[in-house]
Amino acid sequence: MRVAAVDCGTNSVRLLIADVRDDLIDDVDRRMEIVRLGQGVDRTGRLAPDALERTFKAMRAYRELIERHGAVATRVVATSATRDAANRQEFVDGVREIFGVEPEVVSGAEEAELSFVGATKGLLRLSPETEVPQGPLPPYLVVDIGGGSTEFVVGTEHAETALSVDIGCVRLSERHLREAGDPPSAPALEAVVADIDAALDRVTDEVPVERAHTLVGLAGSVTTVAGIALGLPAYDSARIHHSRISAGQVHEVTRRLLSMTHGERAEVPVMHPGRVDVIGAGALILDRIVRRFAFSQVIVSEHDILDGIAWSLAR
Repeated sequence: MRVAAVDCGTNSVRLLIADVRDDLIDDVDRRMEIVRLGQGVDRTGRLAPDALERTFKAMRAYRELIERHGAVATRVVATSATRDAANRQEFVDGVREIFGVEPEVVSGAEEAELSFVGATKGLLRLSPETEVPQGPLPPYLVVDIGGGSTEFVVGTEHAETALSVDIGCVRLSERHLREAGDPPSAPALEAVVADIDAALDRVTDEVPVERAHTLVGLAGSVTTVAGIALGLPAYDSARIHHSRISAGQVHEVTRRLLSMTHGERAEVPVMHPGRVDVIGAGALILDRIVRRFAFSQVIVSEHDILDGIAWSLAR
């Protein structure tokens, strides 16, 4: 069954066209555009007109690809920015016009379940020959660091406990780092850390993280940190997918990113241009998670909510 999954987040809009059969997903086309839909939402509570137009432009191109590849079912999922926006109906109307389906502004809990299933089906299929010693062992803690929110999910085959908290690379960058110097000042970084740690206090209270044997990290902040840690000369999703990045590597890459200027970050080989001004906050979220919950490593997954959406269409 050929399906099309569209994930519209705070920072990017992504497309997966895939053939789903038995227990496998075969990619036909996988794309991402940085559109910054959540630009200013934390401050204004509304989706900006230019952010909506950037998003709709990317979606129109995706519609052409979906039609060209002959997908028989399409699902559009929208996450943090549209949940928060007072004018989200403008977004809903635009998506319906483009794709002919109603976008689903999912709850944080459903977003977490989709991300969990997308990220962990591949881990469950790993054979002993492809595993390194000591992992990956369930239960998993899946952490999806987005632009506006971060999802924490504990489970084995499905999400058993999930929590979405309002820390994300775009939200924290706009709140604390936009006018904090280049590189950002120590007081600004302390403010970011304070927001992250307050959110992690909630996670500690509401999610049984202590049950998890394996930390799985998703989304662009995590994959970018992984690419830097691996020393890749260019972004390589095949090398990054299921890579294992040690806690020490996470700490060192985060330290380096926060000490760089905007221009220096832009020169990092694996850096997408749309992540240059938000990667510091994204890396810091991952760093604080690893420190708080004392994981020795993070397994990085290129499969995430997009794959979960695709699986949901094939049920």
